[in-house]
Amino acid sequence: MNIVIGSDHGGFALKEELKKRLTEQGCQVKDVGCSGNETADYPEIAEKLCRTLLDEKKDFGILCCGTGIGVSIAANKIKGIRAALCSDCYSARMAKAHNNANVITLGGRTVGTELAWMMVQEYMKETFLGGIHETRVNMINNL
Repeated sequence: MNIVIGSDHGGFALKEELKKRLTEQGCQVKDVGCSGNETADYPEIAEKLCRTLLDEKKDFGILCCGTGIGVSIAANKIKGIRAALCSDCYSARMAKAHNNANVITLGGRTVGTELAWMMVQEYMKETFLGGIHETRVNMINNL
């Protein structure tokens, strides 16, 4: 899989750990920042990740900030992005199965590393169900 990942300072440690694990699994991971614990503006990181995802046709993106909320709001401003804030494995599966989310967002200060990793794995193994869900995703895209 080709994945793009990014974070602000609040999600930096989580991003780094997820990037390491994804790479170990053989995924191609493009990191769009930030590069340390220095203050970073999450709207800029979210936009950069989303533009990279769309322009380079990556499989999906992972955004991390302190709560995952800010990057989710910012990402969803970009046409073609369906970002879902995930806080448990069920929401990660449904983000893909029902909403065909192409970005998942996670909180570096609200979920532990192991739970975050489990959510990423659940999202990655899920498939979009289509059907009525495709109709609804198309309705979202047309808003």
